[in-house]
Amino acid sequence: MALTQLSNPQPVMAPGSATTRTALATVTSLFFVWGFVTALNDILIPHLKSIFDLNYARASLIQSAFFLAYFLFSIPAAKLIDGVGYKHAMVTGIFVMGAGAFLFLPAAIVPSYNLFLAALVILAGGITVLQVAANPYVAVLGPPRTASSRLNLAQAFNSLGTTIAPLLGGYLILHTAAKGTDALHTLPATLQDYRVHEAASVKVPYLVIGLALVALGILISTFKLPPIPGAERHKGEAAGGLWRYRQLVFGVVGIFLYVGAEVSIGSFLINYFAQANIGNVTESTASRYLAVYWACAMIGRFLGSAILRKLRTGTLLALAALSACFLVCVSMLASGHLAMGSIILVGLFNSVMFPSIFTLGIAELGPLTGDGSGLLIMAIVGGAAVPLAVGLLADRIGLQHALILPAICYLYILYYALKGSKPSVLA
Repeated sequence: MALTQLSNPQPVMAPGSATTRTALATVTSLFFVWGFVTALNDILIPHLKSIFDLNYARASLIQSAFFLAYFLFSIPAAKLIDGVGYKHAMVTGIFVMGAGAFLFLPAAIVPSYNLFLAALVILAGGITVLQVAANPYVAVLGPPRTASSRLNLAQAFNSLGTTIAPLLGGYLILHTAAKGTDALHTLPATLQDYRVHEAASVKVPYLVIGLALVALGILISTFKLPPIPGAERHKGEAAGGLWRYRQLVFGVVGIFLYVGAEVSIGSFLINYFAQANIGNVTESTASRYLAVYWACAMIGRFLGSAILRKLRTGTLLALAALSACFLVCVSMLASGHLAMGSIILVGLFNSVMFPSIFTLGIAELGPLTGDGSGLLIMAIVGGAAVPLAVGLLADRIGLQHALILPAICYLYILYYALKGSKPSVLA
């Protein structure tokens, strides 16, 4: 296939610097919210694994169910943006998230693993709508040359949410459940009694999350966010031809593999640190190290936002992918503190990958930006596929050696940074 180089990208800017700053601050708060909720999955995995006596493969279905929603709802979310605009799509996403959070209550009362998975799909459906709307909105809310920097800054607050969630979740869910188990040991409890007591620890956190989301949705609906006509598809405009854009097509694969690698590591980190040859710590203690992993991602995104004002996005992405691959390999071959420290540091280099791949993927799409965003967010389904593959491999060769799959994912991202991200049209 012939490649036609694209040129003269159309700048898309929101009018008025004060309005732009307010809009950016408002939308950035949403990044924090979905980061917090998503990171709680890393607490749910070891918790539900213990309650329902799951192997690694079945436990990974928590992430599979969650990230399957990205595949199911991304394209409908893009159509929603075309119909109602970015703001109303964001508000819709918040309310759907709230509904998913409330569904955790009956799931815990029963308790039912399948109902937990259903709640996660609905919760993730709302996050999908938010991501499809908020990521391109931030990227085009200003000059194209600083798009990666803006999105890295917004994603830094997403990482703030993922840093706080393991700490609060570890205390409210794992620590509370452990106390309940100690008390239960004094009683002649059945397996069902045990599951009811253990699952009860998720009720209060998700009830509070649901109520907070409803309040946030009402609040955001009252704000005036500036429209971005240059990045919106209007009536009568065709959405076809998206697959002609090389940077978008290769970016879809990049997002799939990046999210798969990041989620695989985060999902099994608590179990990884609890292993005798790695950290030999309790799950509650391991959740604190998980918070450090996400804190590294937060620090990296704040640093990345500043660095990207001076350095090309592709260059920084290549350095990050190479470093992450190296650190994963070190952790695979090491033990003890070296294995722990190297895998935690992967978070620092993961930090810039999603916003960088995303902005490179939607570069120069103009009115097709929302539809391109839908495809890229759909690729987050990698968070369902790759962790499941890692879980299946871990059941056969051990969790430590199963990390070879995330390492391979980072090698493709290196290729995308150096070659695959160049804006071109496939003829």
